[in-house]
Amino acid sequence: MKTNKYLILPVLLTLLCFSNVSAKEQTYEGLSDFAKILDLVERNYVDDVDSKELTSNAIRGMLRALDPYSVYLSPENFKEVEIGTSGEFGGIGVEITVKDGFLTVITPIEGGPAEKAGIVAGDKILSIDGNDAKDFTTRKAAKFMRGTKGTDVEILVKSETDKKPRKINVTRDIIRLKSVRYELLENKFGYIKLSQFSKNSTEEFMSSYNKLKTEKGSELKGLIIDLRNNPGGLLDQAISLSDLLIDKGLIVSVRGRFDNTSKEYFAEKDKLTDVPVVVLVNKGSASASEVLAGALKDNKRAKVVGKKTFGKGSVQSIIEIGDGTGIKITTAKFYTASGRTISEVGITPDLVVNNTNSKDKQLESAINLIKNM
Repeated sequence: MKTNKYLILPVLLTLLCFSNVSAKEQTYEGLSDFAKILDLVERNYVDDVDSKELTSNAIRGMLRALDPYSVYLSPENFKEVEIGTSGEFGGIGVEITVKDGFLTVITPIEGGPAEKAGIVAGDKILSIDGNDAKDFTTRKAAKFMRGTKGTDVEILVKSETDKKPRKINVTRDIIRLKSVRYELLENKFGYIKLSQFSKNSTEEFMSSYNKLKTEKGSELKGLIIDLRNNPGGLLDQAISLSDLLIDKGLIVSVRGRFDNTSKEYFAEKDKLTDVPVVVLVNKGSASASEVLAGALKDNKRAKVVGKKTFGKGSVQSIIEIGDGTGIKITTAKFYTASGRTISEVGITPDLVVNNTNSKDKQLESAINLIKNM
């Protein structure tokens, strides 16, 4: 089994081409220590060990130490990467991350089993079917929560306001990822809800907007874009949608360590700049949602209403290693047009509004705001 490490180390060594000479020397020293420890474990540990599994676990630990979004992708995980932007699967319908050491709900998918059962954005997941989730990665948690339609899973959660954990039984269902829906409010205000940013979101948004105008029979008096509980998705869709609404100016800056991971995106198209806009957000609004909300706010194109957003302002790149495996690693961070970071900070609304159990005061406030714009 000792030979396994020699199959894996060359793959790791090829990554050194991205580093400078000094960094390479430090990395070679680290790999030398790693090889020595691996050899010692193989020769001295009480039980037989699988060197490839040990190395994979070492990679997982290394990436986990960076941030919650950098992860090792096994062949099974690598195939699942595209699920977030297309397709359907059996599960409870919830977007999760690791925050402050806890498995945390970014947002339940609208209309999904988790939302219907009472799981909300910000809930900390303490256990899944009795399994302590303290050291779970998001991938491991997803594996426990996904399953056949009609089967049950017990989730123990606790929010910031809970005095004690809540035990919630959720029945799995087929999760169909929907992107856009629309509605005409008070016969004059357009309402478009984006549940995520998938590959056709901008096209669906435009289609919804045109249908709203057709239903109204004349120009709309205003447009409400609802990004509440939208966990994000494809950055290019958030940028192209921002471009539709902003006539000129910086949309977002993406900044990494290197030139090829840094870029500024500017508005060019100038299509929907004649209608007043209000954007709804909450703590379940993350990533690409924050890019859109931040772009419209900083360019003074829209007023943002609701609660402070999640603060997931980073870009992850998928890099294939070989044998069907890969890594998802953070390569850049988002900055709004005013130069503010989104990561761990989020977008603060122009008007902070709390909902009640019986009334959507955020939507109500958005309508009143548009009437005065």
